[in-house]
Amino acid sequence: MRLEPLGNGVEVYVSDTHRFSTDTILLGNFAAVKNGERVVELGTGCGTIPLMMIREHAPKGITAIDIQEEAVDLLTKSIAHNQHKGIERAGLIHPTLGDIRNVREYLPAGESDLVVCNPPYKLSGSGIVNPDQSKIIARHETECTLADICEAAKWLLQFGGRFVLCQRPERLTDVLETMRAHDLEPKKLRLVQGRTDKAPKLFLCEAKRGAKQGYMDVLPTLIIEDENGFTEEMKQIYGSYKEGHYE
Repeated sequence: MRLEPLGNGVEVYVSDTHRFSTDTILLGNFAAVKNGERVVELGTGCGTIPLMMIREHAPKGITAIDIQEEAVDLLTKSIAHNQHKGIERAGLIHPTLGDIRNVREYLPAGESDLVVCNPPYKLSGSGIVNPDQSKIIARHETECTLADICEAAKWLLQFGGRFVLCQRPERLTDVLETMRAHDLEPKKLRLVQGRTDKAPKLFLCEAKRGAKQGYMDVLPTLIIEDENGFTEEMKQIYGSYKEGHYE
């Protein structure tokens, strides 16, 4: 276990199993939390995104759910550490040990403004399976499927509330179809490329609960690096993060 900086004095405890990557940072930035919003993160891991959200904003509260006890323990330690440093907004985060498939049992319906999720990228049984069970859960749809995630988001969000996630481009059709099937209308899409000569490696998508069908805003592609290293936009997104965090 070690501390990593997130900017503005905020730090997060990470481990070899529960840590963050560029995808996490991009999703947290894309979510664009607002003051006073009620937020839920599904599958929070070490809690990087909730801690990013309280650096400069004051949401009404952030419920950070994970099925793995180690992840919830890390976030709990991070909250205490940041409060000890005088960052009182860390107390707005509420670590929650739970299965998102059973979210109806412990969180109310229709009370969230924003739901965020960095889901497993791989279908269950696909790709090389890591022998570490925690990493299997994080990378493969073994504990929850995309449909489970969208069902949870639908339950949690108020009408017009936002659901934001990231995924690999090869899953784009799956994501858009599953969102719409759960009354989450895709409204904003952004592709992410490592370099201009590379294919997209990620996409970021925002859907709104109960919105009308028929229009989605496709934003300019985000380029991570150019011939000089990080692009200017990536430098702005990363802020005071160490360059070594890029994966």
